[in-house]
Amino acid sequence: MNTTKKRLFMDILLKFFAVAGFIAITGTVVVLITLVVLRHSRNSIPSKTVLAIDFGPGIAETPPEGVINRFFTGSILKFSDIVSALEMAASDKKIKGIVAHINGGLASYADVQEIRDAVLRFRKSGKPAIAYTETFGESGAGNSMYYLATAFDSIYLQPSGEVSITGLVAMTPFIKGTLDSLSIQPQITAREEYKTAKNLFTETSYTDAQREMNTDIVNSLRFQFIRDISVARKITTATMETLVAGGPYGASDALRAGLVDGLEYHDQVHERIKKRTGTTRPFITIGRYIAAFKKPGFRKGKSVALIYGDGTITSGKSEYNPLTGSKTMGARTITAAFRAATRDPSTGAILFRVNSPGGSYVASDMIRREIVRAREAGKPVIVTMGAVAGSGGYFVSADATKIIAHPATLTGSIGVFGGKMVTSGFYNKLGITFDYVATDSNALLYSSMHKYSPEQWNYIESRMDTVYADFINKVAKGRNLSVDKVKEIAKGRVYTGEDAVKTGLVDTLGGFFDAFSIAKNLLDIPGEKKVAVKVFPRKKTIWKHLFKENERESMMPEELKSEILLF
Repeated sequence: MNTTKKRLFMDILLKFFAVAGFIAITGTVVVLITLVVLRHSRNSIPSKTVLAIDFGPGIAETPPEGVINRFFTGSILKFSDIVSALEMAASDKKIKGIVAHINGGLASYADVQEIRDAVLRFRKSGKPAIAYTETFGESGAGNSMYYLATAFDSIYLQPSGEVSITGLVAMTPFIKGTLDSLSIQPQITAREEYKTAKNLFTETSYTDAQREMNTDIVNSLRFQFIRDISVARKITTATMETLVAGGPYGASDALRAGLVDGLEYHDQVHERIKKRTGTTRPFITIGRYIAAFKKPGFRKGKSVALIYGDGTITSGKSEYNPLTGSKTMGARTITAAFRAATRDPSTGAILFRVNSPGGSYVASDMIRREIVRAREAGKPVIVTMGAVAGSGGYFVSADATKIIAHPATLTGSIGVFGGKMVTSGFYNKLGITFDYVATDSNALLYSSMHKYSPEQWNYIESRMDTVYADFINKVAKGRNLSVDKVKEIAKGRVYTGEDAVKTGLVDTLGGFFDAFSIAKNLLDIPGEKKVAVKVFPRKKTIWKHLFKENERESMMPEELKSEILLF
């Protein structure tokens, strides 16, 4: 190619990039303007309207980030957003009442209690709060759905529906028989008798300890269920006991029993709430209403840092699997969030929302250490527990300034288990054999093809003793309890939040609202005044989803700062 052709080619190339750049910039400006217009439109709240809540899509601690993940999960709402929105709506003169469609999406009684408490606080404003559904369970239990509905002042049921309150059951699978048939041998040990996770592999039915623990849990939950509904529906406890034992009920029977206030379809309920509130405008969805109170920017004064610890505890980053719906509480993510929140000069207190069944002991200890460091830096840490905060989920909570749980939260489980599955028998059945060379006697310690030697088994047992003792000692120190007291209430036993308060493992009962109240009190912020809330880590932008930041960048505080919420 001669010089003239080269210049011509370069000129064309430069013009191409110039035009492409202009189009890209113009497109970006148009998109930004559109987003601003849409945001303004979305955030404008009509006067004299009704707040509509649809619980059908479900509620989560931390809905996953990213367009693809949201495609799989739909319009899931956050507990903190709902609680905050109902708190704002109670004093918002534009909101004249709330109407809620309860159509599944909730299973945990602790989750229901979070929302029930928020609705009951809203009702203190004197504004109407109506719940309706097609059916409380159809060919299945509707206990949690009905439990939620009873927080509202009126409940309406479709005439063809039912109230399927059926009592509570705890059912546990055991696969020892399957493992035996496959010639797979579990070599697992635990500390202590109530640490029942290993029983899945080693038993065919409940041990005495597991049956005792599970019986106590379901009885505690049933007591809460009956007590709360009796108060809400103004039915005596004895009558409610009889109703639960005799359920389920068809629509007409449910109405006669006082379990619902009327039999109406959704359009009739909507007309009813309009008449009660005197509004003719379309309802405002809770998603749109929540968006109106998410204020970007910074406010003067101390803020509360909010960190979510959701899922099984691992040593890496927090992750979400859109195919299985499983989440991990990654120690790398959580510790970075704590460090950033602690370094932030505006942070007055840290609120740590824990919803985890446990996981890695080492990863749990990493997170626990950052809580200790935050407190040493003068930042109090308040833990608010979700549906479950057991084992490692309790370990990461033990050093908090205050621990709050719902009455139905499952927590405790101070214990440990470990071991491996020996699969050599299974492979032998298939005619598959293995041979090996090894440099040292313990090279096969973690191999699933070989049983533990006596010396190796002694090491595993010793390791379990060490971890269990460390767990107990750190809980004792964090909770200001004697080691003997913790040993007495530990043993791997799971408690409901209501029972955990009695043991000293939990300070008080409640949810987000109560946690923020404690944080505001610690910061000398009057109860009626809103506090700025920063969420750590912040949501990733599309750019960061496409081009992952390196490890050093992901640990920096500027990468973790979030928009401001008000509570």
